[in-house]
Amino acid sequence: MASLLDPSARGRVILVGAGPGDPGLLTVRAVEALKSADVLVHDGLVDPRVLDLAPQAHRISVAKRRSKHTVPQDGINALIIAHVKTGAIVVRLKGGDPFIFGRGGEEVEAVRAAGLPVEVIPGVSAALGGAAEAMLPLTHRDWSSAVSFVAGQCKGLSEQDWSGLAGKGRTLVIYMGVQTCPDIAEKLMRDGVAPDMPVAVLERATLDGSRAMKTLLADLGPMVEREKVQSPAIIVVGEVVALSDAQDKLASWAKKAELMHGFDL
Repeated sequence: MASLLDPSARGRVILVGAGPGDPGLLTVRAVEALKSADVLVHDGLVDPRVLDLAPQAHRISVAKRRSKHTVPQDGINALIIAHVKTGAIVVRLKGGDPFIFGRGGEEVEAVRAAGLPVEVIPGVSAALGGAAEAMLPLTHRDWSSAVSFVAGQCKGLSEQDWSGLAGKGRTLVIYMGVQTCPDIAEKLMRDGVAPDMPVAVLERATLDGSRAMKTLLADLGPMVEREKVQSPAIIVVGEVVALSDAQDKLASWAKKAELMHGFDL
């Protein structure tokens, strides 16, 4: 199989994880791939500084937003394959890691079905980057021996079986959950997770303007609304949140409400 160890090989695909945003979190292998690219097919949330590492490449944006894709996934697959068949080295640059809610598996299947060589270079996922920035250990010998990753933006959210994924001694990381966070909180509490379970929201992890906020599960929806949280953001549910540097937004809101009540008197 063609790889970066054979830079003369043509007509191949390299799926590259761009990480959560900060270019400094790219792997050395990812940078090498970017420098070798003839065509760069990239997600919309990739930092421009990462794209600038491939000045020689023809750039094609396939940006996706909630419920609106500029190019459907089948179209992205066809686009990649068409360029590879011309003999180009195509780098498919994806935010985070290609195999964690990045649809990298689908793209690998499509390229292989076309009989073309493909390589995958992992990236720092948004959850790992955000957790590190917020000093939030996703596992901890005293507090959590398991961590799970789920998608909060999916069809039939209420029917998804998350039982056992959140609670004492466990950490649940939710991608793409900003819009559905009130339903997520209700779902978890209905499944038996305590309303006072700590929860964090990591917004724009590793990027300018990033915020790490924490509250309790019952306050998740209201906090997201109060703070006007925008995607991209990761939600972390678990006792480990209490160890983080995230700002305690429930305490600050309560203090503000107390002061306002005092003025009313």
